[in-house]
Amino acid sequence: MPETSQSPVVRVLFIGDVVGTGALAMVTKMLPVLAQKYASDFIIVNGENVAEGKSLTKKQAAEIFNAGAKIITTGNHVWDRWDARGLMAEDRRILRPANYPRENAGAGFAVGETKDGIAIGVVNLQGRTYMQTIDCPFRVSHWALDKVSERTRIIIVDMHAEATAEKQTMGRYLDGKVSAVLGTHTHVQTADAQILPGGTAYLSDVGMSGPYESVIGMKIDVAIKRFTNQTPYKYEIATDGIRIAGVSLTIEVATGAALEIEPFLYPDFERTRTIEAIPEAEEIENDIFVATNNIAGEVADA
Repeated sequence: MPETSQSPVVRVLFIGDVVGTGALAMVTKMLPVLAQKYASDFIIVNGENVAEGKSLTKKQAAEIFNAGAKIITTGNHVWDRWDARGLMAEDRRILRPANYPRENAGAGFAVGETKDGIAIGVVNLQGRTYMQTIDCPFRVSHWALDKVSERTRIIIVDMHAEATAEKQTMGRYLDGKVSAVLGTHTHVQTADAQILPGGTAYLSDVGMSGPYESVIGMKIDVAIKRFTNQTPYKYEIATDGIRIAGVSLTIEVATGAALEIEPFLYPDFERTRTIEAIPEAEEIENDIFVATNNIAGEVADA
């Protein structure tokens, strides 16, 4: 990417993995509000977990598009529903990772436009560390970028991967070649949002849009049983504490270079707790007072 200069910018809103129908309802309700807040020109949503954690349906995809999204990215769980294959073959706005063998349905990249006609490319890739041994995402990225760059210099990459090191490597590998590399899949928003030296915005994981009274979207008791008993338990989506995780990007139109990356979590977590909020705080203080007086009395009698 060349050095940036004074030129128009475009703002892209990326919503992290939507987990469950409750999260879908909140995302579709809040997308217009978030788009207004961040002055977004183009919206991307990762929708691989909408259908109770496993893929998405045609109806659910329509709801996301009707709420304002231009492109839906996915990942390994998109294949968990057989009818998703037909959906991806029918609608090229719904992506699957480009590095799955080409015989699979769907496309791994797409180009959409803002209402002002600015073209924005989206590429979906998947890591291989601790995941399926599919084609190399690094090598496939060249093929996908060659196709997309014929139409635009503004390119967003959804790097759907388990290993942080693999995501970071992809960020460095594509630095200066794309506008942003945004990690998905692990459902926990990371604190490493930055713009790399070549002008590419990077975040290891955008985070989950879903129920946070959970373990990455799963009911807490089910997750505990899985880990403590080391045997399979039915995957059950939690329902409480739904939040939306996402990123707002500001990108220079002329160069495709990122100018700003701003992660968000809505609503944010509570990070303080006063002693008044602890139910037994007053009783504890009284017990300490009585115990102190008793000890003082015993010392005096001695």
